[in-house]
Amino acid sequence: MTEAEAKAEAADSLIDDIDDKGQPIKRPGILKDKLPSPYPNKVAAAKANNGAVPPDLTTIVLGRHGNENYIYSLLTSYFDAPAGIKVDDGKAYNPYFPGGVLAMPQQLFDEGIEYKDGTPATVSQQSKDVCSFLRWTSEQYHDDRKRWALKGLVILPLATFIVLYMKKHVWTFIKSSKRAWVTTKGREPPHSSK
Repeated sequence: MTEAEAKAEAADSLIDDIDDKGQPIKRPGILKDKLPSPYPNKVAAAKANNGAVPPDLTTIVLGRHGNENYIYSLLTSYFDAPAGIKVDDGKAYNPYFPGGVLAMPQQLFDEGIEYKDGTPATVSQQSKDVCSFLRWTSEQYHDDRKRWALKGLVILPLATFIVLYMKKHVWTFIKSSKRAWVTTKGREPPHSSK
């Protein structure tokens, strides 16, 4: 999606918010909003997911060893359980999940969605898209940070030149000043030799 397309899709969602007077309102979504939950509360979420409340995955990429590779492997590696591993009803086997048995069944299937540009909707492609999206949700401000860093690197030489020039200007006065003891009423300065 282009940024304009993403903004248009975000605006289709109505987000609960509060106006300036403290009254609840619904407003069109923007790109920085959290995605609304498909469930009204945790009890409904658990009931729809075999008794397990789905976790918040906005920072999952940063929280797992292997980052996107772990998530990609998890999404593409559902198999029948090997001999000796018991998988209860409503659970699935995935060798990349710690312990191998998880409550999330396989979510992605070939031709599960249709891409507007004609990209084949394989499990691999869909998993790549999910991983890219989860990377973005975990570091939404990544591009902004890079942009500010580049601006800082452009300004740094100029700021360094100004600081060094000011240092030279200030220290020139201090270094060229002569300090001398002035004797008063016949007293000599300390450590003077006769």
